[in-house]
Amino acid sequence: MLIIPAIDLKDGQCVRLRQGDMRQQTLYSSDPAGTARQWEQLGAKWLHVVDLDGAVEGEPRNFAHIVSVVKGLSIPVQVGGGIRSIETVRRYFSIGAQRVVLGTAALLNPVLLQQACAEFPDRILAGIDARDGKVAIRGWTSVSDKTAIDLLPTLRGYSLAGVIYTDISKDGMLAGPNVTALREIAERSPVTVIASGGITSLDDLRAIKSLGPRIAGAIVGKALYDGKLDLKEAIQAVS
Repeated sequence: MLIIPAIDLKDGQCVRLRQGDMRQQTLYSSDPAGTARQWEQLGAKWLHVVDLDGAVEGEPRNFAHIVSVVKGLSIPVQVGGGIRSIETVRRYFSIGAQRVVLGTAALLNPVLLQQACAEFPDRILAGIDARDGKVAIRGWTSVSDKTAIDLLPTLRGYSLAGVIYTDISKDGMLAGPNVTALREIAERSPVTVIASGGITSLDDLRAIKSLGPRIAGAIVGKALYDGKLDLKEAIQAVS
């Protein structure tokens, strides 16, 4: 199971939010590229980068910073946040991103999802972010009437790299992941799942790994930045 450090970008800076609330942010670094190199040096095999401003506004807002992150690393990077057109998908792949995450688009624009997966097979991730079981969209600023479980069957047949499942109520709270929801998602998903939200301890990672090989990775953010979790120890614990 991969341990994937997260870099969330707002106004060009590395921040973490509480439960996806843009008004409740903690600033960790004004040097995204340097932070990315730090995680690589500590043993990360992948990096997860999100344009928070882009997620809300519907188009990239931290593109230049993401370019500096991708270009400065030798490990692969997956990018999400505000990617709602095939042109934006192509733009991120053109700068060297290895995978692109479609969140809102995966729910609202199946034509884009189909086109992206056809053009870049096994390099598109579907981001499913849930608040009280319902799928949140547009940078978590609104909630759809579909549940995460409702959305999973619609992903069948696409050449996806996987699904990223985030429980928003857990995100940034350092209170542990929603293992029950993750188990159900992993059992029903047509592709492998990357867990996200609330991961705080080695025990959390072991609990996620125990769900079986359908869980391909775990995205970790605030716990790493706050020193609650050591990246090297985390990688060793699930290797």
